Amino acid sequence: MSEPRFDIPRAVVGGETADVYFRRTQQVLGAEGLNPVVDMEIFAREDGILCGVNEVCQLLKAANFDGELWAVPEGGPFEAKQTAMRIIGRYCSFGLYETAILGMLASGSAWASAARRCVEAAGGIPVISFGARHVHPKVADVMDYAAIVGGCATGSTPAGSGLHGLAASGTMPHALILIMGNTVKAARAFDRHIEDSVTRIVLIDTFRDEVEESLSVAEALGERLWGVRVDTPGERGGVTPDLIVELRRKLDLAGHRHVRIFVSSGLDPDRIRHFRQHGAPIDGFGVGSYISGAKPIDFTGDLREIDGRPIAKRGRLPGKQENPRLQRFL
Repeated sequence: MSEPRFDIPRAVVGGETADVYFRRTQQVLGAEGLNPVVDMEIFAREDGILCGVNEVCQLLKAANFDGELWAVPEGGPFEAKQTAMRIIGRYCSFGLYETAILGMLASGSAWASAARRCVEAAGGIPVISFGARHVHPKVADVMDYAAIVGGCATGSTPAGSGLHGLAASGTMPHALILIMGNTVKAARAFDRHIEDSVTRIVLIDTFRDEVEESLSVAEALGERLWGVRVDTPGERGGVTPDLIVELRRKLDLAGHRHVRIFVSSGLDPDRIRHFRQHGAPIDGFGVGSYISGAKPIDFTGDLREIDGRPIAKRGRLPGKQENPRLQRFL
């Protein structure tokens, strides 16, 4: 696929979202006639999966940066205090963007790392990012993009999934079924009006018992039904391994072995492992707030060289901190 194209707002390129002291630094250096070539190295205080490299590259291109950017590849692991990104160039050509660069890496890497933990817990069963409803819409696409970098099969938003050239996943919400007044009626209407390229996955916990609704929908749609989604709320005990085992068995006995079972509702790595350890036959997981609510990873940017001279603040090592995994992106 081609390189994803992020929306870099004018306010970011103009420095309006930067910490104000970086704007004042540009003003002071300009007045003093200082603009040295510097080496800035960026590292985190914990391990994780790096995400945000492509977005940082596009920001610097939009700002006409003329220098070098080296980084761990998008989706690659990094270790605490290990150099994850290096930027070399005239300070005034990128210093204003330190806030944005650190923020892109902090949020993107947090979402990607959380997604990776879910994917590893799922052990090969696909995980879909369902977290867009938990974040501001200005960052929903980047959140889904990062979740996919972390290993999710796709996301729920066309904008985020599209950054990877993927189709978004999701068929019907409870609202459609409630308005239609009947799950089978909603499923048939969906099947009539939505293009065939969209998989028929029907939500089956709205009005009746999950097994009963699944069997009714399977009878109604037959081979056109790709799967059912179980999203039982906590008020009804949530989704349990026993429920999934029962659902699978009764679908099979009724001749609907082709119908897959997709589970959502408050999932995290521990719950995913719980389902697998108890032998629940699940074909896919939808994870929302665990990914979208991941705490940003604390990244720091330090100058390590100024005009080729090793330097550092107290407590840090001066000079380049080499990492053989860095690749050049700009």
